[in-house]
Amino acid sequence: MNATYSALDNPVWNAVSKVQRQLSLTNSLACRYLPAVAPFAATSTLTAEAFQQLRELMGQDDQVIVQSLTTLPPTEGLNLTRLGVVRQMIALGMPSGVQEDNLLRLGKGDVGDMLRLAQSTRPGPFGKRTLEMGNYLGIRDQGRLIAMAGERMRLEGFVEISAVCVEGTHRGQGLAGLLMNALRRNIVSRGEIPFLHVLDDNKSALSLYRRLGFEDREEFLLYRLDHCA
Repeated sequence: MNATYSALDNPVWNAVSKVQRQLSLTNSLACRYLPAVAPFAATSTLTAEAFQQLRELMGQDDQVIVQSLTTLPPTEGLNLTRLGVVRQMIALGMPSGVQEDNLLRLGKGDVGDMLRLAQSTRPGPFGKRTLEMGNYLGIRDQGRLIAMAGERMRLEGFVEISAVCVEGTHRGQGLAGLLMNALRRNIVSRGEIPFLHVLDDNKSALSLYRRLGFEDREEFLLYRLDHCA
């Protein structure tokens, strides 16, 4: 990838410290989303000073998730637990054959149903205010929300697709691809590039995303940080 994609090397920092600042807590070297929005945090550099500043943004019983291209340095007062490897993927160009007839724009009145669906399918962190991060689309069957996907991190020129989930009894019908292609078309039409993150061991999701035209860009180490007892 060329240099114009370098913002994606530290996506949380470049989203939270700029475009999504209103949804965050920040100081000079660290930032994090508000806890009700998302658990993700970042620092501008991998230094002890930066991680001490991140520690100051965390409540005593708080946990944050940090992704990094390299191993995180030990930080006094913080436990660092490695969670695995997450793969970052991007898609270039407009998807073909997008259908939006049965797709609904989700809003505040849908949050309860969105939380229920996220809790039952576990697509990744989803909180009471995650909806505020971007546009979310859903599909209902006889009034019940059975599938959704939306926009999470927003950087200058890039938008992350996330919370892609389908209720178990409705899988295998192409609903995830339908939602993702609709989001991708909307993102590309705004002159932005869609990207996503997926755990490296989630082979079924990786296969789907590649079929939809997403390409591997980078791999990150994923950590959970919390205060030492």
